[in-house]
Amino acid sequence: MTMFEKLSSLKASGAKSDSQINDHLDTLSKHYKERLLKECDLNQLTKLSPLQLRLAIERKVTEMMADEKLIISHGDKSRLLALILNESVGYGPLEPLLKDDEVTEIMVNGPDEVYVEKNGKTYLTDTTFKDHDHIRHIIERIIAPIGRRIDESSPMVDARLRDGSRVNAVIPPVSLNGPVISIRKFNKDPFSMEDLIGFGSLTTEMAVFLQAAVKAKLNIVISGGTGSGKTTFLNVLSSAIPVNERIITIEDMAELRLNRSNVVRLEARPQNVEGTGEITIRQLVKNALRMRPDRIVVGEVRSGEALDMLQAMNTGHEGSLTTVHANNPRDCLSRIEAMVVMNNESLSVSVVRYYILSAIDLIVQTERMSDGTRKVVNIAEVHEDQDKPRIEPIFIFKRQGTLPDGTVVGYHTATGFVPACVERLKAFGQEIPLHVFQVKEGQNG
Repeated sequence: MTMFEKLSSLKASGAKSDSQINDHLDTLSKHYKERLLKECDLNQLTKLSPLQLRLAIERKVTEMMADEKLIISHGDKSRLLALILNESVGYGPLEPLLKDDEVTEIMVNGPDEVYVEKNGKTYLTDTTFKDHDHIRHIIERIIAPIGRRIDESSPMVDARLRDGSRVNAVIPPVSLNGPVISIRKFNKDPFSMEDLIGFGSLTTEMAVFLQAAVKAKLNIVISGGTGSGKTTFLNVLSSAIPVNERIITIEDMAELRLNRSNVVRLEARPQNVEGTGEITIRQLVKNALRMRPDRIVVGEVRSGEALDMLQAMNTGHEGSLTTVHANNPRDCLSRIEAMVVMNNESLSVSVVRYYILSAIDLIVQTERMSDGTRKVVNIAEVHEDQDKPRIEPIFIFKRQGTLPDGTVVGYHTATGFVPACVERLKAFGQEIPLHVFQVKEGQNG
């Protein structure tokens, strides 16, 4: 009995289980993929667009089924075609998760352990891989188009999918669980400031103040932990930059999307397989200064580029924006100071602090709350106090408690401090009423 007859027999007899049918669909999928490799002109197929490629493969497989007189239900045929397409031109079991707009993060810990994040909360899915080799195959499919490699000598890799989603993969010996994948999905429609206000991430007053600060060319650092929404907020703030200004964006992995003209996007590059060709964020920041930017937007400052960014902010490139991984505004300044000192040992701490105090005007602290929501928890102005930085909060989030379902309860309020930058805002035509800075007790918004 052929595998086709066996499948038809199983269907007809009713003595089948889902696992048996799935096993046979896997066998059929493997069979048709082997036929595709043998009978199709791969050079011609690879020249097609993703949509054309999927249509061509679907048409060819349907012809093969007819030629072999395979009789299966319409539902199983659809599942079989999806299986072949996902494995041939997609990302296998990950395809449905990648197409789900509610999923913001995908975490593959092993063949039977695939988690997703939805609305800030993590869930275990019923998505599975055949084995560790299957996960490794999907990793290879992700990194092949961009010329990256992953093997025992280079067991970690960062990549980007066609839609811009960010991927990190780790394999043994670094990963003791076998190959693992983390995917930060790329939003098709970038969030606006109105969206963030609607989510409760900040209030209208805070948004108006920050947009005015961007237009008045204040240098702003967005600080926060992993997954706190730093890059999302950076993208939203960047949209307040006047349309007549030239922007240079610099990122380790391009994520920012400014829907406007006169934007130049630069992306760092890792070493190639020969160990050469690396282009660092620091090199890109230095080069950006030669490109006549009105604004420089750096996705994240992590190392020696911190000094170059501070120098740029101090030498006519006001209104620059960047993010730093830190848990609070004071920690943010300490981390920047440490990054500069560690990579520029000839500079004294006092000189570095001078650069920081001269360059940074505002720090915006973001936080991922315990219920998964992201909020701006502090907007602070940086001042000099006897050669040391003094951080004055302007707006804060006051957390009051947590409901039984885990929802965080709290509200945003001004602190009562009127920032010194108000005069600069006024000079740029961005006048903020002083009552905005009055303390408000009560509910958020």
